[in-house]
Amino acid sequence: MAEKSGKTITIEQIGSPSRRPERQMQTLIGLGLNKRHRRRTLEDTPAVRGMINKVRHLVRIVDEQA
Repeated sequence: MAEKSGKTITIEQIGSPSRRPERQMQTLIGLGLNKRHRRRTLEDTPAVRGMINKVRHLVRIVDEQA
């Protein structure tokens, strides 16, 4: 089992998921975002990075910490 790296990433939702495919809305919910200008700090893992990449036009990375 892998150890936690301690790296975190803070993301903010900047776009609305309305009139977007259902899959993108579900990805935002999976990231813990559901309204514009909300921020969430998550563990920096490949899975989270992949989810951010899928909705990169709706979110922005605010902060990355090691």
